[in-house]
Amino acid sequence: MKIALGAAKGLQFLHESDKPVIYRDFKASNILLDSDYTAKLSDFGLAKDGPEGSDTHISTRVMGTQGYAAPEYIMTGHLTSMSDVYSFGVVLLELLTGRRSVDKARPQREQNLVEWARPMLNDPRRLGRIMDPRLEGQYSETGARKAAALAYQCLSHRPKHRPNMSLVVKTLEPLKDYNDFAMGTFVYVVPTEAKSGGGGGGEKEKISGGKKELVGEEENKRGGEGGGRRHHRSSPRSPTVHSEGGGGYKQSPRGSNRLNSPLHPNAKGA
Repeated sequence: MKIALGAAKGLQFLHESDKPVIYRDFKASNILLDSDYTAKLSDFGLAKDGPEGSDTHISTRVMGTQGYAAPEYIMTGHLTSMSDVYSFGVVLLELLTGRRSVDKARPQREQNLVEWARPMLNDPRRLGRIMDPRLEGQYSETGARKAAALAYQCLSHRPKHRPNMSLVVKTLEPLKDYNDFAMGTFVYVVPTEAKSGGGGGGEKEKISGGKKELVGEEENKRGGEGGGRRHHRSSPRSPTVHSEGGGGYKQSPRGSNRLNSPLHPNAKGA
């Protein structure tokens, strides 16, 4: 939203100066960013002086970039400040969806971003379908709805129904500070080296929600230490099962010396 707001302020300055200027070729690639993501407009090669006095538009040869030009400008060649507002709506839509304005690599119905996404911008239930999946839901839903509603207005086919850039700036100003998004759970499993003499696969430390949990052989030892029991709980009537070296398992009669188990902390060689 910081980028969108900075670009909107640049267009507002052009439109509301003493001699209005229409940018005419506003698009994502003409927005420059510094190290702090402060947006600045570049490439004024197609910019035109805006209408003055009683003039409502200027007539000019249609020029610009496919996917960004306003439909009425393409059809009639009539250029107004609302042509820039439409182009800004396309860029705002690109920021929300993470898609290009025109992408021939996508399915036929999704190649033109505005035609595909605009019907869903005003529907909160369908908005999640077009949001950039790389955000993984880590964004303000309230801010996204308001930004989508603004893009919907900017992309209106009727120029008179589009907001001017002053209203766009006023709408975007509070959105950059929204932080009502839900933080997802982060789980990270750290593998550690197997302890010598343990005969097992080592242990892992599972970190979830700020709590640590030991997983693996160490946990089993903690639950059965002193009894020579590994992966199960033996009943009073069942014989103890333990390992002898690497030669498999055998059953010991009841009452045998439990220190023979290599898993016992006091066993020789343990």
